Amino acid sequence: MYRVLISDNLSPEGLEILRANGNIEVDFHTKMSADELKEVIGNYDALIIRSATRVTAEVIELADRLKVIGRAGIGLDNVDIPAASQRGIVVMNTPGGNSVTTGEHTISMMLAINRKIPQATASMKAGKWEKNKFTGRELLNKTLGIVGIGRVGAVVADRALGLKMKVIAYDPFITPEAAEKMGIALAPLDEIFRTADFITVHTPLTKETRGIINAAAFARMKKDVCIINCARGGIVDEKDLHDALSTGRIAGAALDVFTEEPPKNMDLISLENVICTPHLGASTDEAQVNVAVSIAEQISAYLTTGEINGAVNFPAVSAEILSVIQPYLTLAEKLGKFQAQIVPGAIEAVEIEFSGEILNYNVAPITISLLKGLLTPILNESVNYINAPLIAKERGIRVAEVKSTEVKDYTSMISVTVKTAKEEAFVAGAIFGRHEPRIVRINRFTVEVIPTGRLFVVYNNDKPGVIGNIGVTLSESGVNIAHLNLSREQIDGRAMVILGTDSVVFPDVIDKLRGLPNILSVNELEM
Repeated sequence: MYRVLISDNLSPEGLEILRANGNIEVDFHTKMSADELKEVIGNYDALIIRSATRVTAEVIELADRLKVIGRAGIGLDNVDIPAASQRGIVVMNTPGGNSVTTGEHTISMMLAINRKIPQATASMKAGKWEKNKFTGRELLNKTLGIVGIGRVGAVVADRALGLKMKVIAYDPFITPEAAEKMGIALAPLDEIFRTADFITVHTPLTKETRGIINAAAFARMKKDVCIINCARGGIVDEKDLHDALSTGRIAGAALDVFTEEPPKNMDLISLENVICTPHLGASTDEAQVNVAVSIAEQISAYLTTGEINGAVNFPAVSAEILSVIQPYLTLAEKLGKFQAQIVPGAIEAVEIEFSGEILNYNVAPITISLLKGLLTPILNESVNYINAPLIAKERGIRVAEVKSTEVKDYTSMISVTVKTAKEEAFVAGAIFGRHEPRIVRINRFTVEVIPTGRLFVVYNNDKPGVIGNIGVTLSESGVNIAHLNLSREQIDGRAMVILGTDSVVFPDVIDKLRGLPNILSVNELEM
């Protein structure tokens, strides 16, 4: 008998699926405090949550029986996935269950702010008839700028095209061919800021996207532009947005998400040209049923048959084979993650070459693991082992597997060639010992890199003093080098330094590194 704790609201349809399984006992306790969750979590095999419950490392440390965490929805900001993975706990979500709902909410918010419907409603309820005050605009032939064309962004684009709007999008990781199939045009971010009548964001919240729409962006926009954010709080800088709205720099904003939820600072929300909803993007009856049914089916199948679906930290593979190929799954994901952060431009094609003993096994899960690593820096939590191939296909990325019988330098080896419109890049990896992944080649550079933590990849001219200058610059900033690899190629006199650090290296220090003599480029990677 497996015990399942549901700590957030879940539609009855999901509960029925779990309770119909004779091997599962369900406890339904919502609004538990963190201490209450810690007190009882050790009694359960599975935990089902929404966005309210925070599954921290402290909770996971006490979860002696826990086998799986299921999120009825997409976002996993409230789950410590690395801690769960370290304990061997599968983390699942339901990424496709509310894309339509969130996309439709975005369109609703755009329509409402454009025609000032909430403001007009409030006016009438106050006994007023201010017909001339709430004049709106037609959407016909207006330009909608979309930042991020993932599942939700694609829904928004499709609905906007139905309204006869012109749709342009910024997404550096989607090819023009894939965008053309959607009926939209790709554009630089600056062009969206300058030309769009409405701008909506649909990206995960990462260090690259945090505050991507800020004071500098508002300064380039039309004065009658409206901003819509139904993605994640923090993508739009709320202070800068308040300033732009209160000074008339832009016309309006429609917000469903906030940096702090519920918001305590009401200055932004109280502005007359702001409309807002309390994170309702996924809140429709259909979406609630969809995600509840999906997560209930996934949890039930995993507990009773071992089948894994919708996992974000585990591939769909049998336990017997997994024990053999697990190191290669890790290696492949690291190689993909490395390439995604080092190669500029939209990825058009990926070629994965396998050689050696790994060919004795089905390499398809390894390819999926590599694609997950490749796409995760782009889309963050929305990528998992199940949807990575589909997302790659949707983005027009051609994926090819090559099985080589050529004898290599290692017992088994995985090589990855990524092609973009700008360049082609190569990286290869192998397993050292029984379980240790290593990157062993980057383009023409032979290396031996541990792909973990924070890395800096530095290209430089092969001249004396470069390593010393790097060390001094980091030392003066209080940054300790954890490990360092050097390689050089005689052909054009270039060299490569790859180093890991024990602490965060702040942007001003990175700028100093880039300004050192003979430094050609510095890339910061999170592995």
